[in-house]
Amino acid sequence: MITLLDYGAGNVRSVRNAIRKLGYTVQDVKCPADILSADCLIFPGVGSYGSVMERLQRDCFVEPLIERIHSDKPVLGICVALQALFEGSEESPGVAGLSILKGQIKRFTESSLSVPQIGWNGVNLHKQSALFAGYNGEKLYFVHSYRATLDESDEEWLLATTNYGEEFVSGVQKGNVTAFQFHPEKSGSAGLNILGNYLKSKKDDAITVSAKELSGSQKETKIAKRVIACLDVRTNDNGDLVVTKGDQYDVRDKGEVRNLGKPVKLAKRYYEEGADEITFLNITGFRDFPMKDQPMLEVLQKTSENVFVPLTIGGGIREFTDSNGKEYTALDVASEYFRSGADKISIGSDACYTAEEYLKTGIKTGKSSIEQISIVYGAQAVVISVDPRRVYVKNPEDTDHNTIKTVVPGPEGEEYCWYQCTVMGGREGRDLDAVQLASSCEALGAGEILLNCIDKDGTNSGFDFELINHVKSAVSIPVIASSGAGSAAHFVDVFRATDAEAALAAGIFHRKEVPIAEVKETLKDNGVEIR
Repeated sequence: MITLLDYGAGNVRSVRNAIRKLGYTVQDVKCPADILSADCLIFPGVGSYGSVMERLQRDCFVEPLIERIHSDKPVLGICVALQALFEGSEESPGVAGLSILKGQIKRFTESSLSVPQIGWNGVNLHKQSALFAGYNGEKLYFVHSYRATLDESDEEWLLATTNYGEEFVSGVQKGNVTAFQFHPEKSGSAGLNILGNYLKSKKDDAITVSAKELSGSQKETKIAKRVIACLDVRTNDNGDLVVTKGDQYDVRDKGEVRNLGKPVKLAKRYYEEGADEITFLNITGFRDFPMKDQPMLEVLQKTSENVFVPLTIGGGIREFTDSNGKEYTALDVASEYFRSGADKISIGSDACYTAEEYLKTGIKTGKSSIEQISIVYGAQAVVISVDPRRVYVKNPEDTDHNTIKTVVPGPEGEEYCWYQCTVMGGREGRDLDAVQLASSCEALGAGEILLNCIDKDGTNSGFDFELINHVKSAVSIPVIASSGAGSAAHFVDVFRATDAEAALAAGIFHRKEVPIAEVKETLKDNGVEIR
């Protein structure tokens, strides 16, 4: 029996599903005494450092956790749980950690790299561990803005390190206590193997490792460029939930909604084909109340049973008042999605309205959906979906917006353009440009930009490099390039021409015009770092 420390913070469904996938039974901690009596305890840290420690204190879990660790009873910590072993974190000044290890968790400082680190990176092992039996150097999934380093007095704990501008601790182990900065439950087959080794090592002594010499084997690890499969999900005219694809955001063909498959089945296929992430965009989310959108929640729940890479969900993430007058915050809505299996939340139209208000005052109210979710779950959990279209002008002075000089002239030969943000599925333009939106949302706590392009959508002509570079130069958070992919070569082109951390496609994957495996192989052949 595996005991899961589920204290109500974010997506622990994936950890639970991974344990069950590996053939084990899982139960939840119901009271502090369960922490001490558990045969094997898994502590998934999801959220910001402060919110994790606050919830542990609220539920009286801190003291039994410390006692269990000092007693050398089996514990596996994941992500923020590793950071919680330290005395504190820059993320939440004044909040005390478990103080098992000395020192403070600090933010990444390399200015040339985007923060958070989101994606697949390697690990260097510093000692033998049965948990890495069968591990062949595969990349594992990381998502964090803050990193750990060990005090000299704690060096016996060091298990693994990773490089992201600087070397940080990605794994600690002493006796029966282990913690990883990466997410094994989101790291595909390699992560499931590590998690399975952990569970098996607590069951018997069958796990062995070779006497491989580790000294001198360390090398600098590199983060991979991500290939993301996106599924636009909506109900068709018969009320069935389907994956569709628009042509410049028009999803109908001869009057009918394009039906390219069932979302759960397609997501599983993309996972098996090697997608690094799966994104669901509920493109009718702005019409419906998501807390009652059970079919979409069910899609997440079922997908997370068999897909062990990150899942993002977007559509309708905003505050609501239902027909009975009950009010729900954006945080309430996001929490329901996280509990159903989402790792990240994508905010679209509401981000535009929020940015407009922020630009008027420059004041952070703490009430916007971006701020609410970021404060509790961390910046890495908030993705901003930007839906811009080009607006051409003859001279930069003709607009107050951020312009570029373009190599694609306008209909009347205009040499300049700005990118107008849209809402309501691209149907309504706003007096807001893509740079204003992205930079405002970063200031409010967002951790990633999903950069679409209405002009390129459905054209199969390649990504809009000018838009990507325009926005990328204005933010320090990761950017996902979207819209326009028509071939594997287009993925190579976007990673060569821009500093985008990831590239996303939909239709070419749905229609099997370009398999994900072909994209990965083409990237590899052209020297692009991949998983």
